[in-house]
Amino acid sequence: MPRFAANLSTLFTDTPLIERFGRAARAGFAAVEVQFPYELPAAAIREQLDRHGLEMVLHNLPAGDFAAGDRGIACDPARVAEFRAGVPRAIVYARTLGVPRLNCLAGRMPAGVDEATLRRTFVENLRFAAAALADAGLVLLVEPINRHDVPGFYVHRTLQALELLDEAGAANAFVQYDVYHAQRSEGELAGTLERCLPRIGHVQIADNPGRHEPGSGEIHWPFLFEHLDRIGYAGWVGCEYFPAAPTEAGLGWMTPYR
Repeated sequence: MPRFAANLSTLFTDTPLIERFGRAARAGFAAVEVQFPYELPAAAIREQLDRHGLEMVLHNLPAGDFAAGDRGIACDPARVAEFRAGVPRAIVYARTLGVPRLNCLAGRMPAGVDEATLRRTFVENLRFAAAALADAGLVLLVEPINRHDVPGFYVHRTLQALELLDEAGAANAFVQYDVYHAQRSEGELAGTLERCLPRIGHVQIADNPGRHEPGSGEIHWPFLFEHLDRIGYAGWVGCEYFPAAPTEAGLGWMTPYR
């Protein structure tokens, strides 16, 4: 049976982040993930996890200025120093919070930069981050993001991510497979999950269209959740969707899996 983690960057967002941990626990989640925990002191988050008996399973490396439109900086040759400065900061948070895996967002392709430079920059940054995370006993993830929602995002398909990981050659680096982004970019969800399972370090979910809760769109979730069990996926499933209604009111889709 899938184990669901509430993504507190997309769920319960009508309250401040510090209050969402308790709401997640009261809603029945045993685990959470946060895209960018850096707005709060790590100690404050640790206190919330302990108070509510939660495990935190994922957060991202620093990824630039989201309010200004950044969606990652790891492929940008002009921001290598900024990217690498963020890695130790992320590791400090991960160690304090007990987070075992960190996601690296490649970002949009900067104008005027050729493909060879983008690829070299991203791969070298992956090697740097993977080595630092390995020293800390952590896993590095790379998440393909669909280009309908984020035009120009560098890593946008599963096989592309695998090729880049192969070139980086890091044993502790895997794909973060987001079902919503995969459905928009390439489809073939069940087959890709099964073929690539040994290279997948984390799974996230949202329905399509709209990136709302499972059951709101076209994806056949009962089949997909059974498929994850059948192929042996034992990790957490991150609920990174934008609720169509208040979060608690839209959690009925979880009832068969409690």
